Amino acid sequence: MDEMKKDAACGGLPGLNCGACGFRTCAELGARAASAPELLRRCIHLSGNAAPFQAGGCEPADSSPAGERGAPCAGCAAGGACTGAPDEEWRDSLGREFDFYLEHFPEDPGPREVILPHNPMITRELEVAVGDVLMGRPLGMSCGCPITHCGVATSVDPRTGVITWCVTGPLLPRARGCKDIGYYIAEAYEGLVARARGDLRVGMRYYFQPRQCMLQWRHSGLLNYLNRGPGGCQVRLEGLFIG
Repeated sequence: MDEMKKDAACGGLPGLNCGACGFRTCAELGARAASAPELLRRCIHLSGNAAPFQAGGCEPADSSPAGERGAPCAGCAAGGACTGAPDEEWRDSLGREFDFYLEHFPEDPGPREVILPHNPMITRELEVAVGDVLMGRPLGMSCGCPITHCGVATSVDPRTGVITWCVTGPLLPRARGCKDIGYYIAEAYEGLVARARGDLRVGMRYYFQPRQCMLQWRHSGLLNYLNRGPGGCQVRLEGLFIG
């Protein structure tokens, strides 16, 4: 109870430690929000994001100012599964169909990816820390993407070697230098889904395309976390494949 009271005092946060914001406790979110106040938008209890999300993913009526909303898709208008906005193209650059675009969180500089170097000791050997610019390539069963990924570390576990980073592209390491972690396994993607071709359910495998994928290729992942809000669905996808 004392810990809950302490957390509740952190920037007016509720002290529930629900984890929906991506932090283990309200205290951790409050500490990060001191320098990055936009993170407070993640708290569903402060922002009112606990409202139900419409089946299929079309934008709810009250989530945008009047005049900025598009018309509902044909599926939603008929009360069925969402088939996307009329101008949405549900095919990747190779013509393969997918179920939704994965958008990155607005406070992140790019898509959020959870990774594990093929040699987890590299995380400690390179002394990888939050804020470091990194580069590496997903190899093998986890993805097999032919593109070298570059990004900024946002969370580091030196014990297991697991790193969470935001993929930003090659310009940042060219400007600031980077630490090369070599080959790695892509463990998970986290992001937002604004629209989907059908209803999203935990435990189902979906084809999706990261909105900022340089190749514009579809990926496949098991949906194992889903938080519905008026601005979209916050999701986590594991068991990743490309194609």
